[in-house]
Amino acid sequence: MRWWVKSAPDQHAFDGLDAVFQLQGQVVSDGPMGDVVRLHRGERTFFVKRYRNGGGHLHNWIGTPRVQREWRNLDLFRRWGLPVPEVVGAGFRRRLGRFHQGALITVGIPDSTDLATLARSGAACLRDRAWVATVSDQVADGLRVMHARGFCHGDMKWRNILVTGTPPRVFFIDCPAGRFWFGPFLHYRVIKDLACLDKVAKHTLSRTQRLRFYLRYTGHSRLNDADRRRIRKVLRFFQGRE
Repeated sequence: MRWWVKSAPDQHAFDGLDAVFQLQGQVVSDGPMGDVVRLHRGERTFFVKRYRNGGGHLHNWIGTPRVQREWRNLDLFRRWGLPVPEVVGAGFRRRLGRFHQGALITVGIPDSTDLATLARSGAACLRDRAWVATVSDQVADGLRVMHARGFCHGDMKWRNILVTGTPPRVFFIDCPAGRFWFGPFLHYRVIKDLACLDKVAKHTLSRTQRLRFYLRYTGHSRLNDADRRRIRKVLRFFQGRE
């Protein structure tokens, strides 16, 4: 078994996978992979993501389990200067060589909401051009940092971007699918990341706001021919799959 935990209030509650899987709290999500529980300890909120599956049949036996990929990627983002929740505990265990269970514990971001929730609720902030521009710039800058290193998020959806504070600050979360790519594989994955973001943006933001995001992401002042070709691929990516 691999397990580590930082100092935290009521630390014995996080002292090993057995203790973590006995925790009771508000269930945020539940599914075949595992569940996410929200806990309050002292003045802080913690999110406990508990895995019962390694991330597919192959990853249950060989390779890196999903939970390990997630905490490694969050650490990568932190080292690249991207804002992410603080990880205070993580680990997993195998039984007879097969992934058995794992967990990731992060500190909650106060007064934060994910972008997908804001979009579904028709939040007033999305009609504030200055607010949208500030958030859009941060997302574009973060994505450019990842892609410039050959890394793609793999699940760059609005639900995986938290926003908090005034002025707003963006935090990237939930990235177990992220990995490094190269050549044509990198090109395809870059398109996918951009298309995942635009899947909601096209229903929520104006064309001008979407164009502003793309130009910020590329660092260009105007579109060139390569940009236009890429944008066409982004727009076609989910055609027939929505």
